[in-house]
Amino acid sequence: MLKNIHKFLDIKTIFKKSATIIKKVVTMHKINVIQCFSGAHFLAGYPGACSNLHGHNWKVRVQLVSKGTNELGIAIDFKVVKEKLSNLIQKLDHKYLNDLEWFSERNPTSENIGILIYNELQKAFKEDGVTVSEVEVWESDNTSVIYCSE
Repeated sequence: MLKNIHKFLDIKTIFKKSATIIKKVVTMHKINVIQCFSGAHFLAGYPGACSNLHGHNWKVRVQLVSKGTNELGIAIDFKVVKEKLSNLIQKLDHKYLNDLEWFSERNPTSENIGILIYNELQKAFKEDGVTVSEVEVWESDNTSVIYCSE
């Protein structure tokens, strides 16, 4: 019996050591940039007032992640992030969103706007050493939706 307890303790010690080896701290920088746009839309099939043409002043927050910095200590220049986000936002700003090609087969909901921005920026930042982590789309001061990677 004592012999079996000894084997159990050895297994427990081995498990603790392997868990320590597996435990690795991953550090990163999270970069956030916010921009706004105004647009009109309606939600086809929605059982309420949003099925009528109406507008919003949307706020979009984009979060990028970087596992390192350059020699100056910068993960990515905010100017670059603002420019790439602005180029995309200009395609939405003061537009009737239902008329845009991307929304031809889907409602221009905040959720779908988030997916569009996430996917387009993921492509735009492909060579910049950062990844889009999440996109938050605010439809009003009190409501937002976040589209993110796992």
